[in-house]
Amino acid sequence: MLHTLIQSPYKTNIPLLTSILKKQDDFLALQDGVLIALKNSVFVDSIVFTSANLYLIKEDVNARGIINNISSDFILISYIHFVSLTLKNKTQMAW
Repeated sequence: MLHTLIQSPYKTNIPLLTSILKKQDDFLALQDGVLIALKNSVFVDSIVFTSANLYLIKEDVNARGIINNISSDFILISYIHFVSLTLKNKTQMAW
C-alpha cells in the first residue's frame, strides 16, 4: 500500500499512521508533509521505526529550504517516481 502525507505532520494523527504502516508499504511525503523527515523532529523516529520504504518529493524539500536537515532514512524522489509508486501500489491511503 502507498501512504501519502500531504499536510504537515502537526495536523495529522501520526500515531495512527505509524500503527497502520507495514514494513512492505511505501510512504511518500509531499508538500508540507515533507516536514515529517526533519532530523530530530518528534515524528522522525516513529516513522523510521516502521521500516516502511520512506520517500520524499525532492522538489517540495527544496522549496522549503530544508534539504540539509532531512533524515538520511528517507529517499528523495521526483514526481515522475511518484507516478511509479502509484502504479506499483494497487491501494493507496492519503493522510
